[in-house]
Amino acid sequence: MPEFIDKREGRNLFGTDPQNYNEIRPPYPEQIYEFLLTLGALHVNTSTLEIGAGNGLATRRLLDLGANPLTVIEPDKRFLPLLESITKLYKAEIHCLSASFEEATLPRHHYDLVAAATSFHWIEPSIGLTKVAQLLKPGGYVALWWHVFGDIDQEDPFHEATRALLQPLSNSPSGEPDAVPFALDMPARLRDFSNTGKFEQPAYRVYRLTFVLNTAQVGALYATYSSISRLPEHQRKTILHQLMEIADKQFGGMVERKMVSPIYVARRKPLDVN
Repeated sequence: MPEFIDKREGRNLFGTDPQNYNEIRPPYPEQIYEFLLTLGALHVNTSTLEIGAGNGLATRRLLDLGANPLTVIEPDKRFLPLLESITKLYKAEIHCLSASFEEATLPRHHYDLVAAATSFHWIEPSIGLTKVAQLLKPGGYVALWWHVFGDIDQEDPFHEATRALLQPLSNSPSGEPDAVPFALDMPARLRDFSNTGKFEQPAYRVYRLTFVLNTAQVGALYATYSSISRLPEHQRKTILHQLMEIADKQFGGMVERKMVSPIYVARRKPLDVN
């Protein structure tokens, strides 16, 4: 059975090629941000902490919609130039920290919103959510959302065509192939919140979308997957070449993939409760 990637290793697998990551990773559905606005979790001058900002895919929209001041944490230093370039585009007060969330020293009861976009599966939930509760103001919000590539409830011909090639690779904590992904295991995620005793019942939404990749984009996207980026260079190049060959020969150079984007938003209980 393939091994699971250690969380500490995984946090530093995505900055191998920051520019490619920045260009190929698809944006989150706008419904994610509309949901945050509707709940009142995000508004003008929301004191915000973003965990695992990566290339700033979510950071930009948080800033567009009122996050200020904003502190971003990213453990992979190779992403910092990209994040710092974003700070020059906004008048907001922005701080970039290169550290893991668990080890970062942050002010308690300080933030209106703590957000994590496709990053919280690299953190032990009980440890992460307990610390989030300590950092939030009473009544503040935590929002966890993800991109899940593939949809186990729909046919996915490219996934089937590449199953034998990818199945032997190591698994991310985001989930094993063909199993319920971490982000979509709603009962488990709701238990994570409940077990802390610090949050009200989370609100949950899931959004589905379809995107199309040409042969080169298939190679570029899969190169950002942790199970592939951790491989020795020769093996990594071989698998990416095989993926692109399947895309070219079996799919005519145009691959349709499904994506699911779930979001959990929970409000911090008053400090005198638990």
